[in-house]
Amino acid sequence: MTKTDSGETGTTPVVGYAYPWDVIGDPTFVDRARSLGVSKVALAAAYHTTRAATPLHPAHRLVEARSAALYRPLRAEAWDGARLVPATADWVAAEDPFGEAAAIVAEAGIEAAAWIVLTHSTRLGAANPDLAVVNCFDESYAYALCARHEDVRRYAETLAAEAVRGTPASTVILEACGQLGFTHGGHHEKTDGAYDAAAQQLLSICCCAGCRADWARRGLDPDETVEVLRAATSAAAKARQVPTTTLDTILASRHAAADELRHRVIAAVREAAPDVVEVALHAQPDPWATGANPGLTPSAADDVDVVIAACWPTTETSVETGRRLAEAVAGKAVAAAYVTVLPPTTEDAFAGHVQALVAAGIDQIHLYHLGLAGADRQHLLAQATTIPTTAATRED
Repeated sequence: MTKTDSGETGTTPVVGYAYPWDVIGDPTFVDRARSLGVSKVALAAAYHTTRAATPLHPAHRLVEARSAALYRPLRAEAWDGARLVPATADWVAAEDPFGEAAAIVAEAGIEAAAWIVLTHSTRLGAANPDLAVVNCFDESYAYALCARHEDVRRYAETLAAEAVRGTPASTVILEACGQLGFTHGGHHEKTDGAYDAAAQQLLSICCCAGCRADWARRGLDPDETVEVLRAATSAAAKARQVPTTTLDTILASRHAAADELRHRVIAAVREAAPDVVEVALHAQPDPWATGANPGLTPSAADDVDVVIAACWPTTETSVETGRRLAEAVAGKAVAAAYVTVLPPTTEDAFAGHVQALVAAGIDQIHLYHLGLAGADRQHLLAQATTIPTTAATRED
């Protein structure tokens, strides 16, 4: 994709996110999505544990997804011999929740995207602690599967392929395609504010056996490295001092694992669903970022069509994130911003925030969330789809 002359050429494309249970059983969902003007609806095809409000659904007000799950039927032949196998979503009254919801959206003339969360599964991490991220104190993050391991890569590629196989999805959106870290919005979280950003970065470094072995191949002494990381996270440490060469090696190792995971997943999707025409990746321009939007690796933008950065807070910091993303992927991929109409977003700040992101170079808005937003937030959803594009237009 290349850029052409800049100027206002219409409204910025908007992708609206939703869960299958938002669509199934609600005959008004597609009409609302169409009236909003979203260009695409991204539906969760594989997702983590959540407790979700459904304020506009005619049949329920709450859905509790008890574990990470694949929202498709489990085909025995696809998972035969696999160590990691996803749960099915028995809390949705459908045999094929994503497939059914995607068909409803597509039949209404709206493009459907498969929103796939790859390495975030507390159920699987707790059952297989040797495959989970481990910090420098040998503490396991059960919610975070480490991309260094072959079993995790096989799980992710199979999950993605099975998510889209035989569906009308034209796009896949990959979330948690890399390293999850210290921060986790889990049940009754009691870690907020306990560690500064530098300590959280160090506590997000995976020190599992697989990662230590890769460090050794790259010339680091794993035991010495772990001791250095522990010392740097101490309350008595006046500065988070880890040698730059050590950090560079650790980051290169992490990025290599993320690149291998992404390559495997994209190849599996292409084989399972040749009609998928677009691959989008959730990532942050900060290379050290971990979580649902892990740090952008040097080659990631070469492999995908869209890169989406989380820009939820309506702050200048988020706008700067959007600007950095646009610069990082320029000439390679579309730069997209992930925004939310949910609190703490306020009515007086949302439209201006989206406008600022577009002015900073963002070409596409990913909008959270078509099912969670109640009647009092519907007008904010509509605001996102009426922002004029001021970034350069893109053409093939």
